[in-house]
Amino acid sequence: MAKIKAGLLSLRDLFATAWWIFLIAGIGFAVAFQFVEPAPPKRMSITTGGESGAYYQFARRYAAILARDGITLDIQTSAGSLQNLERLKNDEAQIAFVQGGVLQPADDPDAEDESGLLSLGSVFYEPVWVFYRGPEMTRLSELQGKRIAVGQEGSGIRALAQTLLTANEVPMGDNLVAFSGLDAAEELQQGRIDAAFIIAAESAPVVQVLLRSPGVRLMNFTQSWAYERRYPFLTRLTLPRGVADLVRDVPPEDIRVLAPTANLIVRDDLHPALQALLLQAAREVHGKPGFFQTTNEFPAYLDPMLPLAPEAERFFKSGAPFLQRYLPFWLAVLVDRMIVLLVPVIALLIPLMRIAPALYNWRVRSKVFRCYGELKFLEDDLKHHFDQRRLGEYRSRLDALDDEASQLRVPLGFTDLVYTLREHVNLVRGILLKQEAALGAEPPPATEAAS
Repeated sequence: MAKIKAGLLSLRDLFATAWWIFLIAGIGFAVAFQFVEPAPPKRMSITTGGESGAYYQFARRYAAILARDGITLDIQTSAGSLQNLERLKNDEAQIAFVQGGVLQPADDPDAEDESGLLSLGSVFYEPVWVFYRGPEMTRLSELQGKRIAVGQEGSGIRALAQTLLTANEVPMGDNLVAFSGLDAAEELQQGRIDAAFIIAAESAPVVQVLLRSPGVRLMNFTQSWAYERRYPFLTRLTLPRGVADLVRDVPPEDIRVLAPTANLIVRDDLHPALQALLLQAAREVHGKPGFFQTTNEFPAYLDPMLPLAPEAERFFKSGAPFLQRYLPFWLAVLVDRMIVLLVPVIALLIPLMRIAPALYNWRVRSKVFRCYGELKFLEDDLKHHFDQRRLGEYRSRLDALDDEASQLRVPLGFTDLVYTLREHVNLVRGILLKQEAALGAEPPPATEAAS
């Protein structure tokens, strides 16, 4: 019980001494908390394209990867890239696949972007296949007067097709029809249209069907270098001879095609930890070698349609965040938040805690030193101003000092100070006895002197 009381006493003295340290630390904690990102939500949504398209299929793979870390990815189908952008701006989704070329970069690269959107980089090439019927064509300008399938309103392929056709002075009008995918392939095979713009991977069924369709040709962009220079979001790719069918030699020659990139676009308020996790999922899905890409070529910042997110910039330079490489996602986020919160507080506490022991020591000793001040004053009074008429006063003052010393509550580590004080009180009592003896005064009872 005595040890418990002594421990409580020590804690009371410590708090009484260092309360201002706890106050400063609390203020520092509150200030640091203002700079800590809130915990990431467990759910986010992505807007893709049609269920038969590549965007939707890739989003499903993202969802499976994110689910391993307890994040639910809701997938919304859409008409295409333009609708995806509208959903982002209207806060109907946090993530979207957007085809390159749908947005043009600002003329002034230093101008502040006010769209509220950021790019996490390009994630794969989307080759532009222009299939047509009739004599060989190598230039889009040769499509004047032809019926052309350019995709649905709001789709990325339609916006890109209109951009390229306008650059080749092909008039826009009823000659542009809203067919896409396998519907466009069927119309072209039946001869109801003359050409079709298709954006799809080389392994997509619509591409494989049209490559093998009698009477259907694939345009070889002989001006591919010019397109690449004029439109930075386009990349010149080569489809090698015979790659689709070695036996039938399909295609019969190397074909130059153009390809924008599919870009992962997010709202700028998407939690940075989720951005990093999304980039890791993109690396897992798109980082493998492919027909037109090398290992770990994607994700990469190839299309400057929007500013690159700071989290993506760090990812491209040094990979995944350090903690997320070795810890589960939730634990990495927790530790990261605690570091941001505790480091400045600890930095503030280190110098304060170096002062605290000295202050604590001074506070405990000061209780004893107050008694020593009174004892010293009494000793000087006895030695230099002794008055026999004040014997009672001298004795009562000594008794009061002895009582006060015996009632002092100090930690166990400082009890030697109390016993030393009481010894010194008895030394001064001895001086009083000597003064009385020198004057022939009657000494006090032995029991009183011994006390």
